[in-house]
Amino acid sequence: MREEATPCQWPDCHNKGTHRAPKGRENAREYWHFCLDHVREYNQSYNFFSGMNAEAVARYQKDALTGHRPTWKMGANTAGKRGNVEGDLDGAADPFSVFSEINGRASWRPGPQAAPKPETRKVFNAERKALQVMGLGPDATLEEVKGKYKALVKQHHPDANGGDRSTEDRLIEIIKAYNYLKTVVRT
Repeated sequence: MREEATPCQWPDCHNKGTHRAPKGRENAREYWHFCLDHVREYNQSYNFFSGMNAEAVARYQKDALTGHRPTWKMGANTAGKRGNVEGDLDGAADPFSVFSEINGRASWRPGPQAAPKPETRKVFNAERKALQVMGLGPDATLEEVKGKYKALVKQHHPDANGGDRSTEDRLIEIIKAYNYLKTVVRT
């Protein structure tokens, strides 16, 4: 037995509300139930971006391209372009020197009788990328992350550059990286 359709929620309408319409940006998972005529009328007047300024709309549209998830620059030598001296593979496990040979950094590796490396904590890719954005190594402490963050924000903030917004994307990367690192890096 099928459930009875919800009545149309349009004032003074007694038809079945067979069509859903969003209640608004703040109530993303809630819907009105309207009949076909009223859902068409509602959709004609509905504006998801109403109440948002042009800058907020542009930021939303830009973030929508990546599903509103944090991103980092990709491509050849992006770390070098930012002035980072650490390679993309520093700290990555490369037991057979495959990546070192590809990048022309191959060198002699000692055998198993060589002195073992000191035990360090494991650094995952997301943390490694965030550390590269900040220009820090994998052994950075929370205090170092905070200090570097303050210095980079002072350097790239539009207010410190006389209103120049050319480094705004870099500033956004720095803020996202810092917000991630302060949750994973411990003192």
